[in-house]
Amino acid sequence: MPRTTRRSSGPESQADAIEELYARGVTDGLPVVPPTLRRVEQAIAASGREADDLIALVPPNYGRATVEKIAVNAVMAGCRPEYLSVVIAGVEAMCDEAFDLHGVSATTNFSSPLFIINGPIRKRLDVNSGVGVFGPGWRANATIGRALRLIAVNLGGARPGIISMSTMGHPGRYTYCIGENEEENPWEPLHVEHGFQLSESTVAAFAGEAPHGIYDHKSRTAKDLLTTIARSLEVIWHHKATALGDTLVVLSPEHARTIAGDGWSKKDIQRFLWELLQKPVKDLLPGRDGGEGLPEAVLTRFQHPETDETLVPKFRAPEHLKILVAGGTAGRFSAVIPGWTFPNGSNLVVKKVRIRE
Repeated sequence: MPRTTRRSSGPESQADAIEELYARGVTDGLPVVPPTLRRVEQAIAASGREADDLIALVPPNYGRATVEKIAVNAVMAGCRPEYLSVVIAGVEAMCDEAFDLHGVSATTNFSSPLFIINGPIRKRLDVNSGVGVFGPGWRANATIGRALRLIAVNLGGARPGIISMSTMGHPGRYTYCIGENEEENPWEPLHVEHGFQLSESTVAAFAGEAPHGIYDHKSRTAKDLLTTIARSLEVIWHHKATALGDTLVVLSPEHARTIAGDGWSKKDIQRFLWELLQKPVKDLLPGRDGGEGLPEAVLTRFQHPETDETLVPKFRAPEHLKILVAGGTAGRFSAVIPGWTFPNGSNLVVKKVRIRE
């Protein structure tokens, strides 16, 4: 875990500090901002918390995430002091048992924590929720997500190739943070759906793969558009995967308007997709149309699985399909983000941002 330093701020000493931090293995491979005592103290002061306040124990190594240690990583990531309250809420979210950061950190799967910011704090910090929402160009998105990833590595021990054994990884392991486009959302935003007030600010943690793009420029009804989206969801993990948990459906504002214009609610969307994404047992046999299929323990429940027409849903329940609105107002594109669902999976967790008054 990096310590604060009293180094001078000249260009040469800054460069030396960057190289030293990389050599100590506390970066993500990119240059970081040296966490000087002054910078760290400014971040702590902006949070309104005490430096030694313990926020969480970060799995899998259960390092102590005090406000000071969180601030050190936030400074290294390039966060402004006023971002620290959001970073703290993100730590609380990803360290919640329901998220299972231990499993997410150690899996050979693709997943990495994605952080979704809701509420007034989005505007206050200039968090991008519109055009290019998953892309670069916004300091808040880039540095908040990066800070939380550094915390998972430096306090949780999720070092690539040591604890973090993802076969492929994905770019979200540098930074993965967006805002919901609440202004273009025809339904209640994510945090309100999870019991928070519209006026409250929150951070959600979701263990996600990279976004999978969906194109549909022709559909003009909710049913047609959601059928397109369902066929993209069908191939998550593989085309015969079943019993999946939390998965994110990110609707662009144009697609959201099409669906809401037909009077469909979020629950209608979830139910429609869940029902459409079911296949009979006979189509889920391993070794037929691909090697993967239903686990042997499931197949033994059926006397003649090769002819059995019993429908098996891809997702455990409709509620596991999480609906979010984000992205620019022009373009009929959406995305699905597969979650981490093995063995019991990671659940989306939402935490309130405690803002200093």
